[in-house]
Amino acid sequence: MTREIPSKKEPLIMGILNVTPDSFFDGGKHNTEEAAIEYALQMVEDGADIIDVGGESTRPYAEEVDLDEELKRVIPVIEKISARSDVFISIDTYKSKVAQEACLAGAHMINDISGLTFDPQMSQIAGQLRAYVVIMHTRGTPKNMQENPYYKNVVAEIKKFFLKQMEAAIQAGIAEDRIILDPGIGFGKRVEDNLKILKMLGEFKKLGRPLLIGTSMKSFIGKVTESPLEERLEGTLASLAVSLMNGADILRVHDVKSAQKVAKLVHAVMES
Repeated sequence: MTREIPSKKEPLIMGILNVTPDSFFDGGKHNTEEAAIEYALQMVEDGADIIDVGGESTRPYAEEVDLDEELKRVIPVIEKISARSDVFISIDTYKSKVAQEACLAGAHMINDISGLTFDPQMSQIAGQLRAYVVIMHTRGTPKNMQENPYYKNVVAEIKKFFLKQMEAAIQAGIAEDRIILDPGIGFGKRVEDNLKILKMLGEFKKLGRPLLIGTSMKSFIGKVTESPLEERLEGTLASLAVSLMNGADILRVHDVKSAQKVAKLVHAVMES
């Protein structure tokens, strides 16, 4: 079912719902069906505009989950969230079959960490579904992406990737106004790459598509602030403010309530 992405003056908040046992921040917390649904509804109450449902961890060094297991994790959850809320739902997957079944179950966006490169059928399926598509940049796979990543010019290389994948997406039948770009913070990136991306988001804005940024609780924040995983909220919120000031349109976060407050304040400053 085709549906327009939420429209509002303030940036959109995408709440992360990992229906997995091994995600880096909240693995195992929401991997029962009822726990996942209740948490999704709580995020909606806290102000989430989009719920991003994922059934496979894409943290560094994660193992791939087979198709049937991923479907078993996400489809019932999407169906039941749709039945209990009108929130806009995204499916976080790089598998075209999961994307197709998720959209039939009630999702309206495909958040593909591979930028439509891992599954050759993904672009065509997304075009047929008329779904929104997040084209994210990564280097390698989750299992090997942090093994000595290197860029001569990280911003220029990501921008080149976006141009190539946007063209391929449009040729496959995905409408340009359904494309969202994500530079892939932490996916095959060094600390200095992540910082440069946040500083130079304006370069990606020149491509004319909304930017989705996911910095929440990631390891580069821990390294810069010298903080363990459970103490990265302040650094996360600072990174969200920087992202918004530099042009981010959608924030993908674990803590929806805190992110919404940051978004409101930054928006108020920029509109003053």
